[in-house]
Amino acid sequence: MTAQDQYAAKRREAGGAVGLIEDGSHVVVPTGVGEPPTILEALSERRTEFRGVTVSQILPLRPYGYLDPETVEHVRHCAYFVGGPTRAGAQAGWVDFYPSYFSEMPALFREGLLPADVVVAMASPMDAHGYFSLGLAPDYTMAALEKARTVILEVNPNVPYAFGHCHIHIDRVDAIVEDERPLLEVGLPEIGPVQKAIAGHVADLIPNGATLQIGYGGIPDAVVMQLLEKRDLGIHTEMIGDGILSLVEAGAVTNLEKNVDRGRMLATFALGSRRLYDFMDRNPALEMHPVDVTNDPCRAGLVDRLHSINGTMQIDLIGQCGSESLGTKPYSGTGGQSDFVRASNRSRDGKAFIVLPSTAKGDTITRIVPTLTPGTHVSTSKNDIDYVVTEFGVARLRGKSAHARAKALIGIAHPDFRDQLTEEAGKLRLL
Repeated sequence: MTAQDQYAAKRREAGGAVGLIEDGSHVVVPTGVGEPPTILEALSERRTEFRGVTVSQILPLRPYGYLDPETVEHVRHCAYFVGGPTRAGAQAGWVDFYPSYFSEMPALFREGLLPADVVVAMASPMDAHGYFSLGLAPDYTMAALEKARTVILEVNPNVPYAFGHCHIHIDRVDAIVEDERPLLEVGLPEIGPVQKAIAGHVADLIPNGATLQIGYGGIPDAVVMQLLEKRDLGIHTEMIGDGILSLVEAGAVTNLEKNVDRGRMLATFALGSRRLYDFMDRNPALEMHPVDVTNDPCRAGLVDRLHSINGTMQIDLIGQCGSESLGTKPYSGTGGQSDFVRASNRSRDGKAFIVLPSTAKGDTITRIVPTLTPGTHVSTSKNDIDYVVTEFGVARLRGKSAHARAKALIGIAHPDFRDQLTEEAGKLRLL
């Protein structure tokens, strides 16, 4: 049977395809825009027909019907990283939160510590050799495919055919659902004066020829906008978005100074505009790989001059970063922050930047605090922290004593809180 014959035989309506999911199954969904909306909508419509099904994912983007506290005995969400549609459920307890390093998730699937019975994913149209590209998010999905007994693809002509280790053959697919809706687009965050000020401090420390990992958010994207005049930058990141595309279009990215994967950008998931997805299609300058290729600190740390830029919500006076919870309440997840901070520390001439506004809630709350809010999930440890940047300057903490760290962090706190922080640091015997 030819690949084309197999394709025709495996086509299903979405409702029929989700019928292949058995009670008790663990369904794995790729990150973000890699999620298959038609399939997940069909699962939502039929959710009360199932029992004991879990749906696991990083960063869901749509409020699907199965995200329902009244039907969790039928279909329950497991969050590897909490997003807007799952945040309330994670904080209330009817969405399960699974902490892990992003880079280690493929190993967790292979070892059976994370279950994967079914994989549902967005895919490009099949090529002449019978292969689909899952280039929007190969992340942990490629490892889950190794374990899954059932694979259901949502094939959409708007999905780019990306290169890298992100392909699956028709032989391995059990059902195909076709849809032509436009891919979900996520624009650049709003960038204000505080973000621009922080970005200016970071940009001054990034040399020509550096390789970048850019996290998600207004400050990392503000940094990107101040790097348009740089030259021979490289990209080795987890997320590729419109900010990186802007650097490419400005001619700032050539990847020619990279000592590893020279001439190529590497990423593990995409989140951006139609323009980005078009750029990804059959582009030999970009490869989409599983997250243990992009994020593993040992591998990424082999890249010289690796500069990582990630945000946090709170940092204490010895350098612990709370980037993923509000006290005990989950807000996001570890993601790749810890992976890339460690990778940048390993990298020859690398730098790891943690960026944050100095205050929150209209300058009424300081984000630099004596101790983290009780219950806060620590994302980057005091032992891994390197550069911390606010709108008031840069504090380099790596290699410094607790006393020196506290003094440096107070120096980049909002002036309205420096006296208070100094007093509290004294009580903690940090000054």
